[in-house]
Amino acid sequence: MQSTSTHFSPLRILCILMTIVCMTAIFMFSTEDAEESTDTSGSVIEAVVSVIMPKYSTMQENEQQQLVEKLQHLARKTAHFTIYLALGFFASGAIGRRRALSRKSGAALGFCFLYACSDELHQHFVPGRSGQFTDVLLDSTGAFFGILISLGLLYLTRKKTAPQS
Repeated sequence: MQSTSTHFSPLRILCILMTIVCMTAIFMFSTEDAEESTDTSGSVIEAVVSVIMPKYSTMQENEQQQLVEKLQHLARKTAHFTIYLALGFFASGAIGRRRALSRKSGAALGFCFLYACSDELHQHFVPGRSGQFTDVLLDSTGAFFGILISLGLLYLTRKKTAPQS
């Protein structure tokens, strides 16, 4: 019988590739200077607000700008949490089958924590940006929830594929 730790199923390979995609996206967002980063999050906010708030397009430009500025902090923190949730989910899937409370699950979380630390260190050297440990904690929390979702799906697939007695 082949060990699950060395078996690379198509799903596991996909998770490895998606982990790399998430890491690359995080790195690219972190290379943006303060102005570029504000523009990026502002564009996303405008797109979302225009969909969920139909009267946004009829607002005066200064009102639109005030609304976008008001939502900047929330949008940025949500982005941190969400992209690290994805990283945790895919890193967990890349590790393969395991029990929830295992060294492998801890390794997935440790990996995401270290990547969050390196990301904040990287941002420290980008003009207008700063590295914040609170962001590392937020990122790690997102990764933790991504790992939990992955483990939940793993549990459900095990339960579904287990022989019925």
